Amino acid sequence: MSANRQYKSSVFTALFDAPDKLISLYNAVTSSQLALNMPVKIATLEDVLFNDRQNDLAFVLDGKIVVLAEHQSTISKNLPLRLLIYVARVYEKLVDNDAVYMRKLLKIPRPDFIVLYNGTEEYPDEETLRLSDAYDDLPEAVANFGGSLELTVRVVNINEGRNEDIVKKSVELYGYVRFVGKVRANLKSGLDLDAAVTQAVKDCEKEGILADFLKSHSSEVINMLTAEWNIERAKAVWQREAREEGLEAGLEAGLEKGREEGREEGREEGERGKAFDVAKKLLEMNMPLENISRATGLTVEEIEKKFQLA
Repeated sequence: MSANRQYKSSVFTALFDAPDKLISLYNAVTSSQLALNMPVKIATLEDVLFNDRQNDLAFVLDGKIVVLAEHQSTISKNLPLRLLIYVARVYEKLVDNDAVYMRKLLKIPRPDFIVLYNGTEEYPDEETLRLSDAYDDLPEAVANFGGSLELTVRVVNINEGRNEDIVKKSVELYGYVRFVGKVRANLKSGLDLDAAVTQAVKDCEKEGILADFLKSHSSEVINMLTAEWNIERAKAVWQREAREEGLEAGLEAGLEKGREEGREEGREEGERGKAFDVAKKLLEMNMPLENISRATGLTVEEIEKKFQLA
């Protein structure tokens, strides 16, 4: 079964699109006890926070604008800035443009930013990202307050075995974490992505994990997750990161060896290093060496030498 590349939703957003499930998820992550029948106003924006998948949920609940996102790739330190832009657009959507010019104080819901990390790289149980960390020149006297503008993002690691006290408070979140864990285990066993997802769906249905959701949406879940995890898209991201890291390394080397020479040297070094990173991931998925060589541009001999396979 091939991935449906036009499907913009993610399994995460499809699973939590009902108001009661959103509230249950929010209660679990924040240790709140809000009633599941509380009014919720959906304020999610499309194609703003992430480039290609709808992995975020924005909603107004209990006097707050909550932006809650799932993130499987490397956590970007620029998330606070992206969320600042995001929430500004949400406010534009919620507030009458003329009202901001009135003399009477306009009451607005306060923002709350939560990112659930579900990637494969090592990450702490929790981390707080701050907009003020990006300020070019922040006087020490105001560093703890972010100057005139601060935005904090709470990042919670929801991988299997992490923050279980939080994950188990929501039936859907616990089921989702188990489901993703099964997909990854299937990949490590040698199944290709489509087969790994399909088998995970079958196993979860048998075990009663997300049973109702998967029974109603199994084919969509397979399409969505294979589109999200497609190895070619991941490879393109890794290659782009390699070019960016290579450029940075080149600029540093250029201070000593000349701008152009250093940039080229750094780019090649960065791309080669990232190619080995890609090769390592593909080896963990039991991909044949010849295929890894074609995907990364490395020779079979280089891969065998690097990872001591010969």
